[in-house]
Amino acid sequence: MKVQDSVSLVTGANRGLGLAFARALLAGGARKVYAAARDPASVTLPGVEAIRLDVTRPEEVDAAARTLGDVTLLVNNAGISRGSGFLGDDGLLAVRAEFDTNFFGPLQMSRAFAPILARNGGGAIVNVLSALSWVSFPTSSTYSASKAAAWSLSNGLRHELRGQGTQVLALHVGFMDTDMVRHIAAPKSKPEDVVAQTLAALEAGKSEVLADAVSRRIKQTLSDEPGCYLSPPVAA
Repeated sequence: MKVQDSVSLVTGANRGLGLAFARALLAGGARKVYAAARDPASVTLPGVEAIRLDVTRPEEVDAAARTLGDVTLLVNNAGISRGSGFLGDDGLLAVRAEFDTNFFGPLQMSRAFAPILARNGGGAIVNVLSALSWVSFPTSSTYSASKAAAWSLSNGLRHELRGQGTQVLALHVGFMDTDMVRHIAAPKSKPEDVVAQTLAALEAGKSEVLADAVSRRIKQTLSDEPGCYLSPPVAA
């Protein structure tokens, strides 16, 4: 999948990693970049087309698919973290909200846009996941569950869409310098660096990108005995 002349749709494109994706796609020669956000007025990047889209609302997803029939690259970036454990007072509310955005959002977007990608030659889907797809902190286990499900979703979509020539790329990364983890004191990757690695992997035809040392170390130790997911996780 080439960025040059692509028509890209980025969810959650008004800030953080989504904004970095939109900027890099424009710089890489994308013919058009649709920047989706709940409030399109919050999209201020020159050169993109702001789209109203809440991925938790099926009617808005369907409306976007009816309107944006030229998309060749879908970046499922929109995500939330409620900072909750399963047994916390708001654990059930948190996990439902996180699954709604982090799992059902990408699922609904992929279902809606897969036929469009097929008509446009196959294209690609990028799913923004996390190193926490594989390990869990007590204070964010609900988020980890939603990202683990999104990892499984990515693997399933990859097989189901292979026949139509759609590349599915899963992005795993630890802490990034964005609003979501502003309160966490730990080494953080720059969103621009993560995006650069992701687009390079996309153009190389890869299925997975591990964008920082944390995600690479965790992935390497999944098969350790005991597996890294059985021990208290280390942030960096």
